[in-house]
Amino acid sequence: MEVVTAQNTTIPVNVGVVLDLDSWVGKLGLSCIEMALQDFYSNHGNYRTRLVLHTRDSERDVVGAAAAALDLINNVRVQTIIGPTNSMEANFVISLGNKSQVPIMSFSATSPSLTSIRSPYFFRATQNDSSQVRAISAIIQAFGWREAVPICEDNEFGEGLIPYLSDALEDVNARIPYRCVISPGATDEEIKGELYELMTMQTRVFIVHMAPSLGCRVFNIGEEIGMMTEGYVWIMTDGLTNHRSLMDCWDMDSKLQGVLGVRSYIPKSKKLDNFKLRWKRKFLQDNSSMVNAELDISGLWAYDATFALAMAVEQLGTANFGFDMSNVPQTIRTELQSIGVSQNGPKLIQTLSNTRFKGLSGEFGFTNGQLKSSAFQIVNGERGIGFWTSKYGLVKKLNFTNVTRYSTSRENLGTIIWPGDSNTVPKGWEIPTNGKRLKIGVPVKDGSSVFVKEMLDPSTNSTIITGYSIDVFNAVMDAMPYAVTYDFISFKNSDGKMTGSYDDLVYQVFLRNYDAVVGDISIVVNRSLYVDFTLPYTESGVVMVVPIQGDSKKNAWVFLKPLTWDLWVTSACFFVFIGFVVWVLEHRISEDFRGPPLHQIGTSLSFSLQTVVFAQRERVVGNPGRFVVVIWCFVVFILTQSYTASLTSLLTVQRLQPMVTDVSELMKKGQNVGYPYRSFVEGLVRRLRLDPSKMKKYKSLEGLDELFSNGSIAAAFDEIPYIKLFLAKHCDKYTTVGPTFKTDGFGFAFPRGSPLVADVNRAILNVAESDKLREIENTWFQTQTSCTNSTPSVSSNSLSLESFLGLFLVAGTAAIFTLIIFVAEFLYKQKDVWLDSEASVRNKILKLSRIFNAKDLSSHTFRQSYEGSRRDSGVHV
Repeated sequence: MEVVTAQNTTIPVNVGVVLDLDSWVGKLGLSCIEMALQDFYSNHGNYRTRLVLHTRDSERDVVGAAAAALDLINNVRVQTIIGPTNSMEANFVISLGNKSQVPIMSFSATSPSLTSIRSPYFFRATQNDSSQVRAISAIIQAFGWREAVPICEDNEFGEGLIPYLSDALEDVNARIPYRCVISPGATDEEIKGELYELMTMQTRVFIVHMAPSLGCRVFNIGEEIGMMTEGYVWIMTDGLTNHRSLMDCWDMDSKLQGVLGVRSYIPKSKKLDNFKLRWKRKFLQDNSSMVNAELDISGLWAYDATFALAMAVEQLGTANFGFDMSNVPQTIRTELQSIGVSQNGPKLIQTLSNTRFKGLSGEFGFTNGQLKSSAFQIVNGERGIGFWTSKYGLVKKLNFTNVTRYSTSRENLGTIIWPGDSNTVPKGWEIPTNGKRLKIGVPVKDGSSVFVKEMLDPSTNSTIITGYSIDVFNAVMDAMPYAVTYDFISFKNSDGKMTGSYDDLVYQVFLRNYDAVVGDISIVVNRSLYVDFTLPYTESGVVMVVPIQGDSKKNAWVFLKPLTWDLWVTSACFFVFIGFVVWVLEHRISEDFRGPPLHQIGTSLSFSLQTVVFAQRERVVGNPGRFVVVIWCFVVFILTQSYTASLTSLLTVQRLQPMVTDVSELMKKGQNVGYPYRSFVEGLVRRLRLDPSKMKKYKSLEGLDELFSNGSIAAAFDEIPYIKLFLAKHCDKYTTVGPTFKTDGFGFAFPRGSPLVADVNRAILNVAESDKLREIENTWFQTQTSCTNSTPSVSSNSLSLESFLGLFLVAGTAAIFTLIIFVAEFLYKQKDVWLDSEASVRNKILKLSRIFNAKDLSSHTFRQSYEGSRRDSGVHV
């Protein structure tokens, strides 16, 4: 079909149209293209160019679309091709346009994969499917759903969205656990089989991305098998929401009442309303059998794209619209070799890129060949409930006066009616009642184990799995807000031995062989890379356990042990220092601190030492000396009382001493250490740089006791829950020493992104805050205890300097402060001596020394003595 709108005074410009003329999009697009040209030239009758349409039917075939495009380029010499209809047909046509430099404008090919062709001659006059994924992920984030399953068409259109959708969901901490791909030619039974498979899975959030005809069948069958009921979430992409009128299934409006969807937002205008009436009239004239046809956004984009092309061609004026055939070989074997190069192509794409106007669909213009992304409207059934924009996220109205930042709050959406006419927000997942029970993997322990124990029930001859970890998990499952059915499966081979390490067991969850793993499973970094752990339910950390021995070696020097050597030295220094300070303060005013030099030294030392028993004979007469002595006596009192208590304990209490005190001692002596078999603790021990040849494995706590008993190891490293259990049985033989190496304790492992984890964590907190966890601990751990004190403490035998550092600091500061005041006062009184300019420094020092060594007759003590002697001799003063 050819539509020619040209006058004798105008220049015709050939434009090709390649559409599926039997499809709704093809009929809609062609009618809007024709109306666009009529409207454009009726409003611009003075323009010199006229677009001449040459229409070809691709007959819904990729090869047909390519052949039609090739015919238009080679035989008609078109300057532009509008179309084709879908992404599969557009792929090869874009390559033809790039080769011939003929722009290809499609108003309905939405697949993101077309962008990867990177052709400057491809103009997408529709929204790229990838532009909507952030709007969809914002909805997912708003309601807190962690997983969503895309149901897409098995072709380039359907699968092209998946990588972009996956990335967008990952940005909001959600993921795609499974993809449901349905062929366009699938039978109803095949569709039903795919949907039944989805029903057996936990995820209840589905994102439907397919053509309207296939989407109609999916929703019909989904309702038939009970998937449009309460608890399910359905989200339609704009491929369905924009073309909802094409979903002409029986009673489709009621089926989609609870379905969410995103669609490109088209602002309302009088011009648009008028065009809808005119289009309806024209379309019914051309297609009288399609009485229920409704104009959708594809038609508006076709109209605006044609309008933009007409404007661009007119701006080029009477340019050369011919083809350069110099690149065509003389011997042509195929039609592809006969393709010439449009001389107008490079200028036309530049003009198209710069064309901007307000069309029926809103602001229209190309950026890098792509239509600028507009806002998306969020719909619930037929009702609009909000919008999404790239700048502000979810908003109720496109009025940004009160909006300042990006938001994904559900409060920004209107009231939603969910499937099953429910007002309750679905949680996005369910434990399928008609699906399989959860398979819970558990480790197999050698020897008896309190945490996981496998027993044989003699009455039923069946295996029973019990233990502390199992009872905690059962209690947590009982605390869940819904019923969870599961079976415990031992991770063992035909010989009854554990199949691999704990890392191997956890990895089975990643491989989907187990739905979870329960037991004494430590939370460590390398395992968290492929599973999600719950909160820990045990105390965390790795410690070193060593044998202990009684301190039976009493000797003649035991009285020195209460204090450490640095405290002895510090105390001795302070006795000398305090004696010196008191001598300085009392030498000039007290007879007890005078005499020959040796006598004075002995007096000073004996005075300070006698303060230990508070038996000092020398009299302190000056207030500064009394101040220093009072503070020093307080320090001595505290020190002697502590010494007495420590010595009493040493002589009367039987003390338990560790045979090894720290890791450095192990390394220095080259002693053997033990660690649990197939545990992450081995890696921790190796990081301590111990000799690998000195490292011994044990498979059970009984094996650990045996290694200690026969002298094979001097210490062992293990997790706190195991060590607590070990010490409960052997508290009189072993103890823990050294630092605690931080770990996260035991937890339950679930698949990455499992929606169960959040509810399990809350259930763990409920169990931990109740008496249930304490009851389980008492059941499993108190029965193992053979000692009244399961964790003997090993404390230091000696008092250290750190315990008395504050006291020494107070005493030293008081003594120094008093001494400084005394010296300053003495020098002030003798200022005539040290200010004498005629005397040498040596003479000044000697004179001051003689004055200091002499009695201070002005002091109260010597003045009283002098006055008493005068009265006795009858002299009146």
